[in-house]
Amino acid sequence: MKDSPNPPAAAPARSVEALTEALAAPFDLSEVKFKPAVVSGNRAMALAYVDARVIQDRLDEVLGVLNWKDEYTVLPDGSVKCRLSLRINGEWICKEDVGGQSEQPDEGDRQKAAFSDALKRAAVKFGVGRYLYRLPAQWVDYDPKRKTFVRAPALPRSAIPMKEAPAKPAPAAAPPPAPAKAPAAAAPPAPRTALHTLPAHGAELQRRLYDYDARLAGQGLCQKGDLVKHVVQAGVKAGFDADLAAWTGPAIALAVDETKAFEAQARKRAGERAVA
Repeated sequence: MKDSPNPPAAAPARSVEALTEALAAPFDLSEVKFKPAVVSGNRAMALAYVDARVIQDRLDEVLGVLNWKDEYTVLPDGSVKCRLSLRINGEWICKEDVGGQSEQPDEGDRQKAAFSDALKRAAVKFGVGRYLYRLPAQWVDYDPKRKTFVRAPALPRSAIPMKEAPAKPAPAAAPPPAPAKAPAAAAPPAPRTALHTLPAHGAELQRRLYDYDARLAGQGLCQKGDLVKHVVQAGVKAGFDADLAAWTGPAIALAVDETKAFEAQARKRAGERAVA
């Protein structure tokens, strides 16, 4: 999108706080979709996302169609870099990020997916849809043959627009105060678990891996679910079960090594994008 020789008038001035809040606001429930990030038997981890057109609509609504522009560069490896510019109170602010191709069989569809992914990633840097990366991991029933969720995933209240969120029930009357009791002896503090220790079993591995996956996604280093998918695929390739909860000693050690390698590679890519 090229600049016009006679640039249009900027949108009415608004405070940066108001613009930031409007850009980052949750999307309508009808606009949020889910796809399986990791499938394990008849269960799948649901990953929330929105289409690129929803991002474009948000930019139109908040800034106006004449106050944002996007430019794209196809990189040698087939990925796409998006340079997204927003005009805020008369000043152009630019941010950029790189999107990867999908796993679709058609090359044209894979390329289109890279453009869409690049726009969404760049928009996240302005706060658009960033809350979707912070949603808690959610496993729901899944039909692997039909490739559909048996039960529709739900969103937490914080991810629902105010106009659609159900009203909170009125608080119940407080019960009368209980008779005062002698203070009980304080229980000894629970032992702290060092973060560098290996998970004791598969269930703990699964919980900690999802938490770390969400942390890396929140830092913009990957898409939510990428780390979990990488570790599960590496484990299956090594002959372990696809269910993380069933993993034991050797598989857990592999998961730790793969997590370190994944994070190192993600941070390297982020550094390369930052200096590009």
